[in-house]
Formats: sequence, structure tokens, C-alpha cells
Amino acid sequence: MSEMPQHEGGSSMVRNILLIALVVYMIGSAVFMVMAQIHLSDMEKRQAAAQQQLSKLNDTNGQLQAQVKVLAGNIGMTQKDLSKKATVLQAEEAATQSRLKADEESTKQQFGQVASDVNGVKGDVNKMGADLGDTKTDLATTKGKLEHAIGDLNRHSELIATNHDELEVLKHRGDRDYVEFTLKKGSEPMHLSSVSLQLKKVDAKKNQFTLYVMADDKKIEKKDKTINEPLQFYTGRDRNLFEVVINAVDKNAVSGYLSTPKNMASVVRPDPRAAQQPQ
Repeated sequence: MSEMPQHEGGSSMVRNILLIALVVYMIGSAVFMVMAQIHLSDMEKRQAAAQQQLSKLNDTNGQLQAQVKVLAGNIGMTQKDLSKKATVLQAEEAATQSRLKADEESTKQQFGQVASDVNGVKGDVNKMGADLGDTKTDLATTKGKLEHAIGDLNRHSELIATNHDELEVLKHRGDRDYVEFTLKKGSEPMHLSSVSLQLKKVDAKKNQFTLYVMADDKKIEKKDKTINEPLQFYTGRDRNLFEVVINAVDKNAVSGYLSTPKNMASVVRPDPRAAQQPQ
């Protein structure tokens, strides 16, 4: 009887130990399972995060690839445009060089023409200089031929011209004004300045003539005068001296000039008796 309780006590101890071991095992298993679950959950989160990053990287990569394609297309177009532009520029440069060459040739020709024209002008100037020298000589000669004649009124010696060239010399002196004329026998009186002249009679053999001078409502007869004789008369309010010189006598006409004070040759005043025929 004493042996039975000892055996039961040992079995109870073993059972308690096993229970304790089982409890410890179960607790350990539970802890392990909890830890494993936490670790697994953490791994899933990391994987999800990694997957999300990978997805973003893929999107970014796709965008980069699209941008690279666009840039490649733009670069291709730019190269084509540059090639076309280079071709156009080369053509324009060639055309410009050709035009410049043509302009240079044209300019050379123009310069040659201008040089030729300048040489021609120089020749003309030299010729004009020679002609001017000849003219001066002729004027000097003509001036020496001017004659002094005695007027029919004041009896003073007057410088007169015997032809057109000598009259031009007198005009250039600028002392008086001169008007050339031709009077025909039988014609109406000719108005010159403020006077009128009318031819009455001509004697070509003797180089004589008779004419009327009408001024200040008066008719003055210049009878049997000869060529290159100054026929003088006073007219106007200031009693200005006028001269008529006949240089040539024909059968029915005479030619000469009227000499007036300065700035009076262009003044025309109708003579109330100009239309009357001489008695």
C-alpha cells in the first residue's frame, strides 16, 4: 500500500511536466506564428512598396522613351531642315557671287565709258578754250574796228558800230542798250522803244537815205543822211539822248540800230502819229 502512492506521485509529476512543456510549446508556437505573421505582413508591405516603385519607374521609363522618340523625330526634322536651308543658302551665295561678278563687269564698263566721256569732255573743254581764245581775239580785233563818228546834234565824237559783230561789242560794254532793225520804203512806221521810225527815201548809189523820227508827238526829218552817221535826238520827260545809226543801204530798205539809255530799249509807247503816212 505504501508503494502505490509513490508511483502515482511520479506519474503526476511527469504529467505536469508534459503539460508545462506542452503549454510552453504552444506559447512558443503562438509567439512564433505571431512573429512570422508580422514578418510576413512587413514583407508584403515592402513588396507592395517595391511594386509601386517599379510601376512608377516603368511609367517614368515609358515617358522617357516617348520623349526620346519625340526628340529623335525633332532632331531628324531639324537635320532635314538644316540640309534644305544649307542647300538654299549655297544657291543664294552662288547667285550673289554671280550677280556681284556681273555688277563688277558692268561697273568696269561704266567706269571705262565715264573715263572715255571725261576724256571727251576734256577735249571739248580744250576746244572751247581754244574757241574762247579765238573769240577773245576776234572781239579784240572787232573792238579795234569800232569807229568814232560825229553826231548830227551835239557834234561830239561818238563810238559807233558799222556791222553786227561790232554792235555785239558795244552791247557787251553795257553803257547803253541797242536794238537792231530794218526799215522798208513805203512801210508803216516801226515802233522801237518809245519812238517810231519810218523810211522816206533811199539812194543806194550814194549810200544816202531820208527817214522820219516820231517822238513826243513830233515828227523829225533826218534828210539825206549817210551810212554810219549817228542821227541823234532827245525825247522823254528827262530829255534822254537817242541815236540811230544806219549801217547798210539797199534799193528800198536800210538796216541799222537804235541806241538808247540803259533799261529803255524794252519800253514801248505807241506814237499817236505813227500810223500817219509822211506828207
